[in-house]
Amino acid sequence: MPTEEELFTAVDALLEGEPQLTSPTERARLREAAGVTQARLAQVLKSTTQTVKNWENGRSEPRPPRLQAYQRLLEGWAAKYPLAPEPETPEALPSSVVEQPASPHPLDEPARPSTASASAPDPVRAASPAKPSMSRRPAAKQAASKQTGSKSVASPAAVDARFANGPLAVLDGDGSAYCVGGLVLDCPAKTFPTLVDWALTEAKLGAPRLHRHGKDADPLIVLTDEAAERLGLPAVLEDRRGLRLPDDHKVIKQLTKAKWKLTKRGFGPWARVYRPAEGGKRQCVQFAVLPWGALDTRSWGDTGQLPPADVAAVLGTYATRVLTPRGSTAVCGLELMSALRPPTRAVKDAATGSWVSGPNPGSLAEPVDPAPPEAPAEHPLVAALYPRHHVRTPDQVIDEEAYDWFRPLTDEECTQGYTHAVGIDVNMAFAAAANRLVIGTGPATHVKSPAFDPKLPGSWLVDLSHIETDPRLPSPFTPRGTRPTGPAWYSTSTVAYAVELGVPIQPSEAYVRYEHGAYFDVWYTRLRDAYMATMADLGVEAGMSEADFLAAMARHKNEDPGQAAVLSAIKSTVKGGIGKLRERPQSIKHKFGEPWPALQRPTWSPHARAELIGKVRTNQHRKLMAWARAGLFPVAILSDCAVYLSHGPGPLDFMPHTDEGKPLPGGFRLGVSPGMVKHEGTRDFLWLAQTIEDDQINPARHIKGDDAPDSGE
Repeated sequence: MPTEEELFTAVDALLEGEPQLTSPTERARLREAAGVTQARLAQVLKSTTQTVKNWENGRSEPRPPRLQAYQRLLEGWAAKYPLAPEPETPEALPSSVVEQPASPHPLDEPARPSTASASAPDPVRAASPAKPSMSRRPAAKQAASKQTGSKSVASPAAVDARFANGPLAVLDGDGSAYCVGGLVLDCPAKTFPTLVDWALTEAKLGAPRLHRHGKDADPLIVLTDEAAERLGLPAVLEDRRGLRLPDDHKVIKQLTKAKWKLTKRGFGPWARVYRPAEGGKRQCVQFAVLPWGALDTRSWGDTGQLPPADVAAVLGTYATRVLTPRGSTAVCGLELMSALRPPTRAVKDAATGSWVSGPNPGSLAEPVDPAPPEAPAEHPLVAALYPRHHVRTPDQVIDEEAYDWFRPLTDEECTQGYTHAVGIDVNMAFAAAANRLVIGTGPATHVKSPAFDPKLPGSWLVDLSHIETDPRLPSPFTPRGTRPTGPAWYSTSTVAYAVELGVPIQPSEAYVRYEHGAYFDVWYTRLRDAYMATMADLGVEAGMSEADFLAAMARHKNEDPGQAAVLSAIKSTVKGGIGKLRERPQSIKHKFGEPWPALQRPTWSPHARAELIGKVRTNQHRKLMAWARAGLFPVAILSDCAVYLSHGPGPLDFMPHTDEGKPLPGGFRLGVSPGMVKHEGTRDFLWLAQTIEDDQINPARHIKGDDAPDSGE
């Protein structure tokens, strides 16, 4: 038998081996007593706000080296803010004498335990030192191993029992599957077939459909470097062009043997493993392989390098606010359109009485050929009209793109004593333009000498070269801001703005869509809500004063790195989704003039993209005109960023206001909402002059010190 001294020595060694944390409730009390927010604590510990919330709710525990740092901080706070002693219970009085408090609940309503009482720690355990756990995730993982259907944050009424553990899981090398809300499941799978089975059965992963005629989101399993290695995947894909495993790889053979299938894109950074649906039930799992670059740094920042729990928090937030990721953010932007407006719905066949698939009103239900001026050069329609290397002129092709314009400085501007060039950028400009935008949902009809109808989406051949504009402003009709030289094709959005300017219009021909609708409205609303919620998490809210807004924007990306990554992904979802509307051939095997896979999508619609971008440009020009009437003219514009001369380094140093101190009506306004503007960047006046006069480079491209289009905005 061991001696008492030997046992004490072993226990002391165990206690010293892992820092002893206070109870989750006490952690929150100490932080609040110190006046520190969860976001600030997360910044200090190089973590995320959600992770700190998990620590204080007992859903997860910190891991080294954050564990030791967190313990040291808690001990310091405990010394400064000791827990006040509880008042003594009047035990001396008989129980019949002690007055009982009145029940706060009506007699006909059962009392419900409050959140505080439900989560309060046991008083005996709180008084004694916490016992070290053998698990690195004591609260979450042990609970998960007993019941994989346990929920983390949402109330039972708000959670679909089929997807009780959330939309996704991040799998680590030790078999731990990190879900949203800090939940950690034990995943016993060691091969891909067993992992797919686990994801579809025990894991309870997925998300309910966004539209009643749509489909539930498939479970997403994100593989870390260690998990990928454990399952037999190579660290790097040898096929750098195709980005897929070879067909003879052992993982492919395992899946094939188990009768699982892959989509045509094969097993790459984003892979979909499925079996044909049986009885209307889908059998499909999506995989994201982090070591293969599934999370592009241009959209997701450093999310792919974060610990698994933090990756789950970032992707989980995006999945909840936007949709479960199923590819690049561009793919997600396009998939969100279809998820919110499914192309088909179940309809009853009048002849047979059975239910069949039919078009869903208001959606893009089937692939539609573009009008010839809307199609890219590789399209079969264009290839049949022109030789391969023919450069189409404005009267042969529509050119609706965002601004890329700058102008030389005037003599007056050079002598006004300006010290700075300040860039302002429109928030979610392309999403804002999608709101209430009417696009065609059916085929185009060719019309000769039509009367222009601003409510009829389409493409119009019209001469706008006679419209004069101030040389200090770009033309609203061309991306380069130059005046048109003759007839050209324009979207309805652009021609409608010409009519708004009071100019007589007579198109010579048009391709119009008599079937149309505000297709993007629900897409815009969901992305707007996701953007606004994420900005609020980063400390930027609607209704702020201009000064407070600028201050909040200056620090918002440092408030919570995880939420900043979600914000970047939301912005990329908008721009990428719009770009996918006119996706060009991706394969090196494509032959000029032959169709490519994207043409088979109902959402392949270059017409819709042209309408939207035309509206972005004309919306911007309308505000430029409002400021021009007040004497302010831009010197450069790139996409949704405009550069103005200023006597100071910030937007408030040059932005016009009314006598009451309010923003000038009709112009740009500082604020967080889509369509309002923020500070993009500032450079000195001499830099601007050299960039324009000597380098002949658009200064808006470098106003913030890097490439504006790569910022995710």
